[in-house]
Amino acid sequence: MFRRSRSRKFKAGIFLLLALLVIVCFFDHKAIHLQVDVKNSGTQTKASTTNNTYVYSWPRCQLNLSAGNIQGFNFLSNSNQNFLYYRHCCHFPMLLDIPDKCGRADESADIFLLLVIKSSPVNYERREVLRKTWAKERLHNGVWIRRIFISGTMAAGLEKERLNKLLELEQREYNDILQWDFNESFFNLTLKQILFLEWLERNCRNARFLLNGDDDVFANTDNMVEYLQSLKDNDGSKHLFTGHLIQNASPIRLSSSKYFIPFQLHKSNSYPPYCGGGGILLSVYTALVINKMSQSITIFPIDDVYMGMCLAKARLAPVSHMGVKTLGLYLRSPNIDKYDPCYFKEMLLVHRFDPADIYIMWHGIHDPNLKCGTSKKKKKKKKKKKMA
Repeated sequence: MFRRSRSRKFKAGIFLLLALLVIVCFFDHKAIHLQVDVKNSGTQTKASTTNNTYVYSWPRCQLNLSAGNIQGFNFLSNSNQNFLYYRHCCHFPMLLDIPDKCGRADESADIFLLLVIKSSPVNYERREVLRKTWAKERLHNGVWIRRIFISGTMAAGLEKERLNKLLELEQREYNDILQWDFNESFFNLTLKQILFLEWLERNCRNARFLLNGDDDVFANTDNMVEYLQSLKDNDGSKHLFTGHLIQNASPIRLSSSKYFIPFQLHKSNSYPPYCGGGGILLSVYTALVINKMSQSITIFPIDDVYMGMCLAKARLAPVSHMGVKTLGLYLRSPNIDKYDPCYFKEMLLVHRFDPADIYIMWHGIHDPNLKCGTSKKKKKKKKKKKMA
């Protein structure tokens, strides 16, 4: 009798467990179908909204196992292998959003120059200095300059949470950060660019011009506004893509280089013309064209080259601007002060600067007592007097 009751209880427990498994599998199956539908439709689902923090849900992207069949795949570095496995993954959850940055999408024409600054979570000091200097949101010459930092995530576990919290606190105070849940790395710079362009299409498509740059550059944004205003036939609705023009460049095949590109990533031995990614001025018209072209061009790890590829497909050309120095400012004499504000007062952008030097330089070029070229003029006057 005792054995029979134990047997009945055991069987009842098994049936209960099986019933629970069926229910779990049913809902999991529904969830899988929901994810497939979301992926196929290319739509987002807004999950929550707090303090201008909009979290969007995307299905997780699976690695492309067929990449392992590419010839020579096993000889590539882990970074290159991972890039090939996941380069089709272009949608990631959005952790921080500012959909109202430009007002409503149809009001975004009020923004003349939108500063789009690539910044890693750890670069807090750089962001703080830029907010006080060249990236300060303001009216200049009667038009608005606005600012956005674009970022991924870093580290893992508690450290990742700590850095995400840092950006969240900055967001509450400044309302100037876009963040997606992908790993910050050199190989993901193009991904960051693509995600931003998608955001621009949704939220700020009627702005006029963009500065697309790094957080370690010195940018004379006053000069940028004045230069863009001088383009009398272009209010941002026509093509513009200018900076440090690079032509006739080739992929670097040296594996020890940061910019190493194996044949498995790019078979051609040449790149299309492009501008150095440290700082590029472009119209929103051109940014939207690049966004459209990116939908049919396989992602490439070097972001400035990739934008050159998108321009080439659209049959648009990048052009040079002598005021943009993404390789730094070259001064012939070693005795010259390389941080003399007179050398930067007429520039648009120079790469690269430490935060403290950016702060000093910004105040230096705006010093009302700054005098440039006066000593040379005095010498010329003295020479004229002697000749007379």
